[in-house]
Amino acid sequence: MDRTERKEARVERRAEARSELKDPAYEIFIGVLSLLSIFNIVAIYAFYDDPSMQTVLQVMNGLFSLIFLGDFIYRMITAEKASRYFFRLWGWADLLASLPLPQLKILRIFRLLRVYRLLRELGPRTVWRLLVRDRADSALMVLLLMGVFVLQFGSLAVLGVEKGADGSNIETASDALWYTIVTISTVGYGDQYPVTELGRMIGAGIIVIGVGIFGTFTGYLANVFLGPRKDDGEADAAESGDETAASRAEQAVEDEERTHPASRGVAAGAASGAVARGVKEAADAAAEAEAEDAVAAAAAREARLRELLARSEETIAEMRELLRR
Repeated sequence: MDRTERKEARVERRAEARSELKDPAYEIFIGVLSLLSIFNIVAIYAFYDDPSMQTVLQVMNGLFSLIFLGDFIYRMITAEKASRYFFRLWGWADLLASLPLPQLKILRIFRLLRVYRLLRELGPRTVWRLLVRDRADSALMVLLLMGVFVLQFGSLAVLGVEKGADGSNIETASDALWYTIVTISTVGYGDQYPVTELGRMIGAGIIVIGVGIFGTFTGYLANVFLGPRKDDGEADAAESGDETAASRAEQAVEDEERTHPASRGVAAGAASGAVARGVKEAADAAAEAEAEDAVAAAAAREARLRELLARSEETIAEMRELLRR
């Protein structure tokens, strides 16, 4: 009996974790950001004699505060019971840790502990299966996480290498952050650039990573706007429903044969004809609907592509005009 109760309690905890878990990729993203923010708190004290380094870390902590505040609002809105999340699941700690107060940022460890508990309750296999199933969302979270890491550590690395070098134009935290943002976006205004060999190597790495980030982001947007619609999935579900109905009719025929052997031929012929007509009508209707959906989808995709091309041409023209000025 005790073993049964423990098993039921474990199943209840796992079900509770599933209901509380928003998305494994999102939870891992928030957990890594929490860990990085705690690292930044320690790093601020480590660079106490370098105001520029401290400024970069403080800017990143401000960005994390905005992200964590949005996470708190999102959890409050989507929680089954907002009061339970706020009081029993450390929602109050999430809110306080999101405020721009250095003394309260240590409370972000509660968010990290909650994410760890949720993922532990689900188990590694379940988490991995969910990540693989939602590949698009997982790729987006990895993309955002890479952008955050490159922005912070790229800025710190460039500032540490270039500051004080002969002919350097990256001397402050704002210079380093601006250079990293411009380089990640592959715009490259040229107003800030490294002059040392090591700085150029770091800049080359930022460029390569930035190209990968924006390439992945473009693919994600293309999948969102040009991917299969839900109507296609509904058509597949309808088709599978027709197949299920046909199989049920065949099962009914078999039952009738076993129950009334004398009427086997008549019942089988009638049922077979009905099933054949039903399957043919369902197939014709599904084919017609699929053809109409394909034509509509092709027209919509063509219109979206034309709109995207027009916007890209306008953006390129604006960039050329800025560079010409």
